[in-house]
Amino acid sequence: MDIEKYLPIGTVLMLKDAKKRIMIIGYLPVGNKDGKNEVYDYAACLYPEGIISSDKTLLFNHDQIGEIYFIGNNDEEAKLFIEKIKDVDKNDILKEIDKISNDSKKADVNPDLIIED
Repeated sequence: MDIEKYLPIGTVLMLKDAKKRIMIIGYLPVGNKDGKNEVYDYAACLYPEGIISSDKTLLFNHDQIGEIYFIGNNDEEAKLFIEKIKDVDKNDILKEIDKISNDSKKADVNPDLIIED
């Protein structure tokens, strides 16, 4: 998919090979994949249901997007924020998490909700 990364909050889309639409609710979430923390591009919830429970947040990367149905609010504040997160190094996020959790706790995310390619 040849669209600029990152899409605005509120964007409704379908992932490749998915059957249910989702809505973007956040950026750069950390999930635990195969016992190791990983930073994803987006956090999402089911659409139109919304956030049902905090442990039902879906994590995925930009290259997994199949089709876009609606672009969320893209005002100046959103554009400035997206420009800032484009410069974030995912490895820096992981280093900060390691610093915070000296006893190497894992991120509290349900690994079943991480969407794989």
